[in-house]
This record gives sequence, structure tokens and C-alpha cells, in this order.
Amino acid sequence: MKKRMFHQAQWNEPVLLQLGSKGRKGYVPPKVSEEAKKRAGNVLATLPKNLQRTNLPSLPELSEVEVARHFTRLSQMNYGVDLGFYPLGSCTMKYNPKINDVLASQIAEIHPYEDEDSVQGLLEILYTLSKWLAEITGTYEVSLQPAAGAQGELLGALIMRACHKNNRCADKRTELIVPDSAHGTNPASGTMAGFKIVVVPSDENGCMDLKALKAAVSDCTAGLMLTNPNTLGIFESNIEEIAEIVHEAGGLLYYDGANLNPILGKARPGDMGFDIVHINVHKTFGTPHGGGGPGAGPVGVCKELAKFLPVPCLGFDEKRKRYFLDYHRPNSIGKIRGFYGNVAVLLRAYAYILSLGAEGLEEAAETSVLNANYLLKKLSKIRGFEVPYAKGIPRKHECVVSAKTLSKETGVRALDISKRILDYGMHSPTTYFPLIVEEALMIEPTESAEKEELDQFVEVTRKISDEAYSNPDIVKKAPHNTAITRLDEVKASHPRTMALSWRMHMKRNVIKAAAP
Repeated sequence: MKKRMFHQAQWNEPVLLQLGSKGRKGYVPPKVSEEAKKRAGNVLATLPKNLQRTNLPSLPELSEVEVARHFTRLSQMNYGVDLGFYPLGSCTMKYNPKINDVLASQIAEIHPYEDEDSVQGLLEILYTLSKWLAEITGTYEVSLQPAAGAQGELLGALIMRACHKNNRCADKRTELIVPDSAHGTNPASGTMAGFKIVVVPSDENGCMDLKALKAAVSDCTAGLMLTNPNTLGIFESNIEEIAEIVHEAGGLLYYDGANLNPILGKARPGDMGFDIVHINVHKTFGTPHGGGGPGAGPVGVCKELAKFLPVPCLGFDEKRKRYFLDYHRPNSIGKIRGFYGNVAVLLRAYAYILSLGAEGLEEAAETSVLNANYLLKKLSKIRGFEVPYAKGIPRKHECVVSAKTLSKETGVRALDISKRILDYGMHSPTTYFPLIVEEALMIEPTESAEKEELDQFVEVTRKISDEAYSNPDIVKKAPHNTAITRLDEVKASHPRTMALSWRMHMKRNVIKAAAP
């Protein structure tokens, strides 16, 4: 195996707010006629005084060259799936085929308010995608509207609430059950929808404790939020019994689709008994989503819940052979976001599914499972690491190892390991999740990783283990080779030090200038 040397670009690049000079321009707008200026003035006069802007905002003045070079330098300092291994657990950071981007770019000039008759081709693609996703998940109808998995979760919780309200028991059905290994967005989404969260512990195998679940359900149960396989990468083999327990109590079963990748073509949430399913298409079907976006979280439901889906829904008029947006759903929960969904992301998902087909999706699932188990086997033999829960039971798409022993014996924690991995030109795994594992490293290689990359990751991890036992400081002070070395994480995330907008930047400078 040829070892790659990693050298991250270090431009010490300032932010745009610190670049430029007065009078520089990156774009010169066309001249405006006096008549047009007059019309604009008339429109401005009709606006309320509090919405009128008398002075131009104090924005940085930059040339096109400055802007182009700035973002090119930033891209050279960045790390992404196109550069190398990205084993971020539960995020499914797979390679994103460029043909998907080409298709998505075709809609750049389509306005969301265009007449339906002028975008029949696009509506056909979205309608077809919704049918494919319904088939893949085993649901009756799918809404493409949610812009992220967490927004899909919120929609699912709102559909639960609407269903119980329709059955005149919403005042009673106030509790939403989640396992202790759940993604953090699950309890957050449930709380936003107005539910009280009830946490059920995991058993010795890392799966939902059935006795605890039976004790938790009651006449107050609105439903259960669950992902399968769970965040440990373990398939909940008792899923049919779990569904029966929840349904007998009068609750609904919600599937968190963050971990859908390993069961493509193998199992469908709808067949397991789930009533509501969200799909992270930006994870499962190959769309770039690092740094918090973009994403899409379509939600599929069983036939009984379809009437609650948000408007507009996609429809097809058989008689007129015409696709349309259906707003006539009196039981709908309303809209979950503006317009009709994150269309560029959905187009990429369409291209991904179309190019792979049913057999290709199944092969992707098989390869992701093979890669995860290969890594788990190798990593479990490295000094200081151990496998929590269900030892010997194969994982699905991801695996979790614990650095608890390494931490106790050397003082090097999982966070230090993740930061040291950056020095070797790889992205770190997810750290300290799931919360039920001490010093957790959550690793998801996806089907995109070659065996050589997996072996290199194992070699890097083994070397870091050796460093921890021989020279722990080199790991504790990592990273050393990145453009930005170790940060004060508390200070970096504090609102007093962050400047995420021009307004925040200006306000902070005013405060600094006023300080003695």
C-alpha cells in the first residue's frame, strides 16, 4: 500500500469582511433609465417607513478577482469526500457522483412560482422519485417537502399529533418514546411537536429493552421513534414485537431513516411495522451535505396517514396525462417549509437511484455492511480499544468502538484520537456518540471506501494507539499538520467570539472600539 503524505494548504486566509478596499467592484450593473428609477421610487413610497432603507448597508467592497481567489484558497484548506476517507458515523458521507450534480444544475433557472404546465418534466421526475422512495421504504405515499432529516422527524411527530387529534385523543396521547441510543434530534423533534419524551434503556445487546418498553407504553403513548439498525450498527431483531407492543398501546411507530443505507433492497421499514418513515436522501442517495447542508428528508406514511401529509402533494391526472401540485387536502398539517422541497438535492437522489437500479442499491448496502464489519474486526485488535455491546454479532453500516481502556491507561481520550487522525489526512469518526458508550468512536466507512483506504485507517489508528502509550502528549495536543491547530472549543463556540454574519462582525467591532 502506497502511503500518502498529507499537507493541508495554509493560506492564513482572512474573512471577506477583512478584504477589499473602498471603491472596488466585482460587478457593474447595467444603467437604469430615469423612468425605471421613477417607478422604483413609487414602489418604495408604498412601503411602510420601518421597511424603507435610506442608507446602503456597510458591506465589504471587493473585486471579482479577490472573491474568486478567496474561495479557491478556502477550498484548498478544506477537506471533503472528494479528497479522502470520511468515516463520520451515522452521517453516511459517501462519494457523490458528478453526473448527479450535472442533472441538478439543469434546474438552476426554474423559478418555484412557474406555472405547472411549464415544468411538467420536473414534476414527472419528482413524482417518480416519490414513488421509488415509497417502494424502497414500503410506505403508501411520500412527501418530498422536508429539507432535512430533522425536519422530516418534526413532520413525522406533527403527523402523529394530527392523527391522534383526528381520533379525538390528542389531549391524552402526550408521550413520545425514544431509546437511549437515539439520535439527539429525535427527542428534540418530539419536544418541538409538543410531546413529553420518555426514554427507554438499551439491553445488554445494545438493542431496545423489551421489558422496559412494555413498562413505558400506556394510554398516554403517542408513538415510538426508532432507527433500525440502531446507532450501534445493530439490527433490532425484535422489531416486529416492538411494533406490536406500540400498536397495541394505541401508538404509532416512526422510523428515523438516517441508517437506511445498509438495508436497501434487504428490508423495508413499512414491512417491519413502521407507520411513518423519513429518508435522509442526502445520505442514502449520494448528495453532498457536509457542514450542515444541503439536505432533504422526505417522509413516507402508511395509507391511513396519507391525508395528513403537508401540502402541496404531487399528483398525476390519468385522464389529462398531466402532473400537478395538490393543495386540496383538508386534513393536511399544512406546510413544513417554503415551496416544494429542496429540489436540487432530490434531483441528485433521482439520478443516483436511476443509475444504480434495484440491484445496484442492494449491492451498495452489502458493500457498506462488509466495510463496516471489516473495520470493526481490525480495530477491535488494536491495543486500548474494545467493542461495546453484542460482541461477535455482525454490525450493519457502521460500528462503534470504545477507547475507554486507552483513556484510562494513557489519558488520551476519544476526542484526542479524532484530532490526531486529521494529521494523517483523514476525517475523524463521530466522537462521543452514541451516549451509551464511554469514549465512543462511531465509524461508518460507506460503500465508497476501497479496501486500501480501510487498511490505511486501521494503520493510522494503530499508530495513534502506539503514540498514546509511548508519547501521549503528541496525541493530546493534536492536530499538528492542519491549517488550524487545536482550538479552545468552549471559546470557539461561544456567542461572544463567533461572528457568523456581517451584522455580528460590525457589532463586535463597535463593542471593541468602545472598550477602554
